[in-house]
Amino acid sequence: MGRWDPDAQGRLERAALELFAEQGFAETTVPQITKRAGLTTRTFFRYFADKREVLFSGEDDMRMALAEIIRAAPPGLSPMNLIEHGLNTAATTIFEPRFQDFRSWRAVVATDEGLRERELRKQQLMTETVVAALRERGLDEQTADLIARLAGLVLQRAIARWVEQPIANQRLVVFIHESLSQLRSIVSPASTAPLS
Repeated sequence: MGRWDPDAQGRLERAALELFAEQGFAETTVPQITKRAGLTTRTFFRYFADKREVLFSGEDDMRMALAEIIRAAPPGLSPMNLIEHGLNTAATTIFEPRFQDFRSWRAVVATDEGLRERELRKQQLMTETVVAALRERGLDEQTADLIARLAGLVLQRAIARWVEQPIANQRLVVFIHESLSQLRSIVSPASTAPLS
């Protein structure tokens, strides 16, 4: 393939993920990535500051997509229904079409402390984005923050279980539903009765 291929960024991302999976993140170099992608090192640095950023390049788009999902949710949803609607929509539109990519991505991130720290920062930025979108819907700061953090925890737990599958036998929405059902059972009125 020519180096002016219009999907240069995608080719670099795929090549990097393949190499990270094959030989490890620390052992993979930028020249190896560009060679695998059939591109130049100069092209790599046009898209990414370093090899770590290959793994986090789509996070701005993902945050914008999550905010739009919240903005477009039907009016009048209760906080729990809003969480469920948002998570189900994100699962079907953002995550489920890219099962293998997310599975490979999580496996690579789990191998490196610096990548795990970067993932925590990504999660915090996502929470801030969701809080802002919830505030636009009229929720107060504390409620928006609590809902955003709950949604993030449910999503992370569901994704962790989803990508444990070798192939996507169960859809992500199934794991989201299970996590939300467990959350509802924990916070049900019966569970809040005073201890005697």
